[in-house]
Amino acid sequence: MPTPDRNLHPVNLPTGWTTTSWRDFTAMQLPRYPDPAELEGVLAELRGLPPLVTSWEILALKQQLAEAQEGKRFLLQGGDCAETFDACSSEVISNRLKVLLQMSLVLVHGLRKPVVRVGRFAGQYAKPRSADTETIDGVTLPTYRGDMVNSPGFSAEARRPDARRMIKAHARSAMTMNFVRALIDGGFADLHHPEYWNLSWVGHSPLADEYRRMVTAIGDAVRFMETLSGQEVHNLNRVDFYTSHEALLLPYEESLTREVPRHWGWFNLSTHYPWIGMRTAAVDGAHVEYFRGIRNPIALKVGPSVTPDQLLRVIDVLNPEDEPGRLTFIHRMGASHIAGKLPPLLDAVRRDGRRVLWVCDPMHGNTEATANGYKTRRFANIGSELEQAFDLHAAAGTRLGGVHLELTGEDVTECLGGARELTEVDLERAYHSTVDPRLNYEQALEVAMLIVRKQSSIGGAASSS
Repeated sequence: MPTPDRNLHPVNLPTGWTTTSWRDFTAMQLPRYPDPAELEGVLAELRGLPPLVTSWEILALKQQLAEAQEGKRFLLQGGDCAETFDACSSEVISNRLKVLLQMSLVLVHGLRKPVVRVGRFAGQYAKPRSADTETIDGVTLPTYRGDMVNSPGFSAEARRPDARRMIKAHARSAMTMNFVRALIDGGFADLHHPEYWNLSWVGHSPLADEYRRMVTAIGDAVRFMETLSGQEVHNLNRVDFYTSHEALLLPYEESLTREVPRHWGWFNLSTHYPWIGMRTAAVDGAHVEYFRGIRNPIALKVGPSVTPDQLLRVIDVLNPEDEPGRLTFIHRMGASHIAGKLPPLLDAVRRDGRRVLWVCDPMHGNTEATANGYKTRRFANIGSELEQAFDLHAAAGTRLGGVHLELTGEDVTECLGGARELTEVDLERAYHSTVDPRLNYEQALEVAMLIVRKQSSIGGAASSS
């Protein structure tokens, strides 16, 4: 963890920042609540509720992200595009945890370095939208903005922004965190028994044999080390898991931003690792103003329209002290744009000597609509953007330090292709997402294997040159 002196004594507090200073800036993507008095009452209630995470967990994650910046760790960040209240169940949560554990097992085995595990859960209940309203059969209603704001059903009552939903989101997030912590503390993530993490697909997937070989190799390695030492290897029976979400609904985030004993500054205690989405990333906007004052490690989505000058300016605002582990850039360009758009950004940040963690989101730039009306993503495009990202970073002298994915532990059919070669007809079978298409458990594991193979090929090429 960071040194006690740095925790207790700030180098520089953000000038002019307060937990409410974002209110003086233009705030995009916020719902219009019909009853301001009810909204203020809800926020007062939230301010009295316990936090969802702790400051020491946040600082521990920040240290791990600093190590990822140096190439000593790899970040795996994944989960639902938008959590729903109905999906807060033991089966959904445990399956989500299983697929992230399986992916991290593949990455640890193949990359030969620790993996930072961050879930898009326990707070991912609000989503930005491209339009404020939606029209169906001549009826226009507010758009669905996630369960924290309103309901997906197309009626005036369902689409009415309801401030009380923030209380429910806090409760669901607390339940999720409680169950995840209980699973991990109970040995759910025990590396002595990775076979326990298997989902039902393992018996019949085209990837099953490759995954089983990895599980066997890791089990053999653990037993070998314990045989040599004569005792159990320390800490293999548990892993660290952190939470993340897009900090979109600023009134909610403000209400859970707290000072804590024995640490200077303010922490967003709704999540360990909040990020700013592309639609709210204006350097003079409310979201950037809010983020510049919190001590959490933070991330920013970077799309193909961002210029090098804009990126350098946002670094100056969000990480003026160049703190290790503070700032992550999650680039999401699309397979057809990344080769032209990413290199100038990498070059500008490298030449400026600024410390950031570069992460690839190969999902959002590759969304398309099918002829039968489904929003989907092609696995081939997802894989292509990831592989290009590794190559472009290697060519620029920078490092791709992680991946950011929308995925689920459920047997959904929302993304085309993959090992089972899902087609547009398959989308109709199990398309459950209320917003964006997600990788299913098998496609997610296939991405992890792709990362390992690509990193190995780059490493082999570098060592032979």
